[in-house]
Amino acid sequence: MTGSANSRLFRQAKTVIPGGVNSPVRAFKAVGAKPIFIQKAKGPYLWDADGNKYIDYCLSWGPMILGHARRQVLHEVKKVMANGTSFGIPTKLETSLATMIVQAIDSVEKVRLVNSGTEAVMTAIRLARGCTGRDKVIKFVGCYHGHVDHMLVQAGSGATTFGMPSSPGVPRDFTKHTILLPYNDLQSLEKAFDKYANKIAAVIVEPVAGNMGVVLPKKGFLKAIRKMCTRNGSVLIFDEVITGFRLTYGCVQKLFRVKADLTCLGKIIGGGFPIGACGGKAELMDNLAPQGQVYQAGTLSGNPVCVAAGISTLKLLKSVKPYRSLELATQRLCDGIDQALQKRNLKHTINRIGSMFTLFFNAEIVTDYASAVKSDTARYASFFTAMLKAGIYLPPSQFEACFVSTEHRLKDFNKTIAAVRKVSQQ
Repeated sequence: MTGSANSRLFRQAKTVIPGGVNSPVRAFKAVGAKPIFIQKAKGPYLWDADGNKYIDYCLSWGPMILGHARRQVLHEVKKVMANGTSFGIPTKLETSLATMIVQAIDSVEKVRLVNSGTEAVMTAIRLARGCTGRDKVIKFVGCYHGHVDHMLVQAGSGATTFGMPSSPGVPRDFTKHTILLPYNDLQSLEKAFDKYANKIAAVIVEPVAGNMGVVLPKKGFLKAIRKMCTRNGSVLIFDEVITGFRLTYGCVQKLFRVKADLTCLGKIIGGGFPIGACGGKAELMDNLAPQGQVYQAGTLSGNPVCVAAGISTLKLLKSVKPYRSLELATQRLCDGIDQALQKRNLKHTINRIGSMFTLFFNAEIVTDYASAVKSDTARYASFFTAMLKAGIYLPPSQFEACFVSTEHRLKDFNKTIAAVRKVSQQ
């Protein structure tokens, strides 16, 4: 499947780009394969440099909820581009997108637009620390919040542990205030608050984890975090870069009836263009410069092209209201995959919410990072490769989310399920 053009492009890329890719997972190392190079995309489909066509369940890691190259979105982008692509000066489009976000999310009164989910997290954590005068931040093992230094941490030996750098180049001093806890473990959270009650600036969490594969919060988990943060004067940060506008028009805070103090967004709010956002109550957000003393800046923040794509995407989502149909379609697909694998007695579990899911080759129910890493990654690698040959593009890692778009059709699901049946017999 990685034929002459794909292979040649990869060899060329490796001469000028570290590892041949601009984001590590694209190298396909986790599945023991060589990357494909995409020439074009339309709707739910990708075409690579060798002309192979794939049904895409990665969707640029989530943003393309309306499918690739959506006509209405491209129309708005082209219209804005004709007037210039970047100014470094305010435009009314920035206010329009911010207004749409504020109207969609009850916990958000003001928004700062940035260029990526990582920048949104950086902004939220600095803001939380600046407003509380505290340094320590709680994060959960398996939740990914971008490549900012103090979030690139790995667990030590205890259940409640200060983070150690998980990448060379990150000084220990940058992570010594990051407390790592198991996801879905309220007892560990309570112990951390008991020990560091007046020192915890914030708790940051993916309310639905998407970066150890899809892992749902246990009943009461998010509400308990909210309660402890309120009681201790700590800022609750929801990282909804993946889930924002993916499961409902707005955030999962609406679904779980829990309000965050700060919300990080990205992906869908840019309609496929680079963007991020940090939003929250005005009393917090007004501490950002230039109104407050907490500094944050970005030359391309609120870029008119990205913002126009985001506005168009959110308008379509609000008018079409696709979320229920997306959920039903994704359930149908997952049920078909599940039945195909059950017939071959292949140990697996599928975690799903709305239009995102992960197939784990794991006999256990996956509720946290510890259970996720028990998955058979070798089997996933062979499954990924076989599905790729069958024209199905899945995330090139066991520990990522699959996504369904409004453009996927029954014929795509039927082809996918048929491929699973065939592959599982090999």
